[in-house]
Amino acid sequence: MNVIKTDIEGVMILEPRVFTDARGYFFESYNKSVFDREVYPVDFVQDNESCSSRGVMRGLHFQRPPYSQAKLVRCVRGSVLDVAVDIRKGSPTYGKHVSCLLTEHNHRQFFIPRGFAHGFAVLSDTAVFQYKCDNYYHPEADGGISILDPTLGIDWQIDLAQAILSEKDTRHPLLADFDTPFEY
Repeated sequence: MNVIKTDIEGVMILEPRVFTDARGYFFESYNKSVFDREVYPVDFVQDNESCSSRGVMRGLHFQRPPYSQAKLVRCVRGSVLDVAVDIRKGSPTYGKHVSCLLTEHNHRQFFIPRGFAHGFAVLSDTAVFQYKCDNYYHPEADGGISILDPTLGIDWQIDLAQAILSEKDTRHPLLADFDTPFEY
């Protein structure tokens, strides 16, 4: 596995070693001992999957403490632009983001530590998105910031006028109006 550090400490892109032949391909998508050594020691307890169509935007979501979550995400069909935004009070990269193109062909994974808001935009006709979480989902701990906040400077690579968002995601505050529950 090739671990690529990003401009924000702790947020990492993972590229597996892919073995291909006439039958297709094989790769190890997760190995706890390698992950703990090369990325961050974590115990994933829940796996989630979503299927979305072109133009769907999900996010920017997080779980408030004590139910915050680190995530390891990947796109197993189609392609998405995945984004992590630092929302840790006192962080030198507060409000900054890292984006990563995740596709069924590049097999990349994106590690997002606790203290980050996470979201993605679907760039293909359909995308199947999977993620591992290190804490269980608690609906009462749901939080978010606006995925359309222009001050974040995210190029979502889609026409935002045609974006498809849930009603819940349209109600999240802008970063400037947000009181973060996370400390750096």
